[in-house]
Amino acid sequence: MDPDPSAGNPARDLTLARRGSGPRSRMATTRRTAPKITSWFRVGFALGMGALVAWHLTDAVLQLTSLLTLLLLAVFIAVSLEPVVAWVEHFGLRRAWAVALVVLGLAGLMTAILAVVIPPVSDEVSSLVHAVPGWLQQLHDHQSTLGRIEDHYHLIERAKEQLSSSSSASGVFGGVLGAGQLLLSTVTATVIVASVTLYVMAALPVIKAFCYRFVPQSRRQGVQDITEEILRQTGRYMLGNVLTSAVAGLATFAWCAATGVPYAGALGVFVALMDLVPMVGSTIGGVVVSLVALSVSLPIALTTAGFYIAFRLLEDYLIMPRAMKFVIDVHPIVTVVAVLLGGALLGLVGALVAVPAAVALGLVLDAYVFPRTDNS
Repeated sequence: MDPDPSAGNPARDLTLARRGSGPRSRMATTRRTAPKITSWFRVGFALGMGALVAWHLTDAVLQLTSLLTLLLLAVFIAVSLEPVVAWVEHFGLRRAWAVALVVLGLAGLMTAILAVVIPPVSDEVSSLVHAVPGWLQQLHDHQSTLGRIEDHYHLIERAKEQLSSSSSASGVFGGVLGAGQLLLSTVTATVIVASVTLYVMAALPVIKAFCYRFVPQSRRQGVQDITEEILRQTGRYMLGNVLTSAVAGLATFAWCAATGVPYAGALGVFVALMDLVPMVGSTIGGVVVSLVALSVSLPIALTTAGFYIAFRLLEDYLIMPRAMKFVIDVHPIVTVVAVLLGGALLGLVGALVAVPAAVALGLVLDAYVFPRTDNS
């Protein structure tokens, strides 16, 4: 019988495998291509899992934005107070005692500010509460201005209808509940910022030493030098900003006391706080004080507006340059862009941190980027 041509011949199969054909060659090719398919599947699975994890991390960061903003504000306050703590330490005090002394000074300052602000505000609230019964009596008096308005528009009847409806009642309840939540969140945020600021102030040298350990030893000294310079410039900037804000508050107090604008102390504190916000803070403060001055007379309001325009020019070209002469110079365009971006990202906190962040970026560019590009 003739041999079956399909029967296996070891010698022929070995020859065909060497030539790249035959059953063994096809099996070898299949074995070589199978891991490729598996590897592509693994790559796709890894990419999908990475994208899913990245999405969850991004969502978690977005949900924690408010908390991260509070932590950033606390760290910024601690870094801003570091020059004061270092100055107190120069008198031979330990850091814990220096931090305690600075905190007590800040507490006393805040108490003084509240003592200035609370009395006029409480007087206004008391005046409003005592005036409400008179307004209600005038609404029922057809000869008074409020009575004629009530006869024409029937305000009391409409108010009763709105309050009696379930939707309005739920809206009022929701408004009261929202006000309570706002008060609770404000108190919670204040406690968080104060606590974290205190801990960061006390442990700032330890925190810096821990962070420096992530830098290789060969480059650690350079990173330490640039970091210390950034912290030093940030603290000096904030001290200069506080100084100019204090000048703005004192000028407001003096102007309001001289022109008879009410609540000179409270308005001075308000303008000093608003002046801490770069670019727009002093303008907002001037507008508010000018509106309050309308309660005296229109000429007083106009002269108050002119006073703030003149003071803004004086602050930008005389007070601010002298207060910031020890701080690195930042171009006005960089300042404007930084404040706009910081305000858009983090609101008021971002606007406060924007200029020190621009200063830090300028120091990093001068230390690492520009020397390389100039020598290349």
